[in-house]
Amino acid sequence: MTPGSTSGAPGVVVVTGVGRYLGAHVAARLAADPRFERVIGVDPAPPNPELTDLLSDVERVRVDLDSLRGLLVDLDVDAVVHLALVTAPDPQAGGRAGMKEQNVIGTMQMLAACQRAPRLRKLVVRSSTAAYGVSFRDPAVFTEETEPREVPRGGFGRDILDIEGYVRGFRRRRPDVTATVLRFAPFIGYAADTTLTRYFSRPVVPTVFGRDPRLQFVHFDDALEVLHRSVAEEHPGTYNVAGPGVLSLSQAIRRAGRVAVPVLEPGLAGVAAIARSLGFGRYGLDQVDLFVHGRVVDTSRLEREYDFTPRSTAAAFEDFIRAHHGGAVVTRDQLVAAEQVVLESIRQARSTVRERS
Repeated sequence: MTPGSTSGAPGVVVVTGVGRYLGAHVAARLAADPRFERVIGVDPAPPNPELTDLLSDVERVRVDLDSLRGLLVDLDVDAVVHLALVTAPDPQAGGRAGMKEQNVIGTMQMLAACQRAPRLRKLVVRSSTAAYGVSFRDPAVFTEETEPREVPRGGFGRDILDIEGYVRGFRRRRPDVTATVLRFAPFIGYAADTTLTRYFSRPVVPTVFGRDPRLQFVHFDDALEVLHRSVAEEHPGTYNVAGPGVLSLSQAIRRAGRVAVPVLEPGLAGVAAIARSLGFGRYGLDQVDLFVHGRVVDTSRLEREYDFTPRSTAAAFEDFIRAHHGGAVVTRDQLVAAEQVVLESIRQARSTVRERS
């Protein structure tokens, strides 16, 4: 079957992670497609209340990934879409240890179940451009063949490298299964609610002094389209998924009508401290490194093999801005807290320079 073919779409599809926003939307979209006989959503936890109506046509099974093996065999599953990944540590869910358990161990369990599913013929795995890491020696543009120059500092990036390694092993053991790995740029758009969108939604945005990284995003609707086509069509291999073009961080902040609060790079931990002081939520090293170095990927393979071009990074960001017009209002106390963190980072940087001189 040639890449892009739609013949023989899988009859029974399992989607992992339907308790979260991405998984729920992918499962609902597949369930609305008459080419699929059954769509089964798997998650150990119930979905968020706002997602319940969305999943009305999806058969839901509350099991963890360790119990997936029997389900795949009993239901004669044809395809698995693995979306049950955690992008940032949650202290209420075990922090970094819980995140690795979900991402790495969970994926190993999922692949073990897939290996023993005789009727399985398609596997689609969510990945991330975080697989490329970030460093000063990186190329201007990453292709799917680019190897990371350094192991990512952040936990999510390291998890992605492990996940993709396990998928390569699965491909060798089950060459009869079409395995598709999708390396998504950060999601953005009117509906996306991520660490990145919360970052740009705040009136005061922490940045690193002297750095203006190039960024790429993918619109959430375009990500859904690519995932849908990956299940309905034949697209073996690994693909970068991002909107063409780039935005510098300074351009994005200006377009969003926000105010940048720079900190010196020797006090890089101050970025996370500012985020906490302003109530921005959790920021790991993956996000901090992205805001220092940036990341741009080549999407020509996706455009050629899928015959689909996502809307540009600038257009996706503009859609996000329209949906979040106005945003939150910064309080005087928040500004004072941010100023104190900036001053402290400057003191630390000066102290470091004096010690080295």
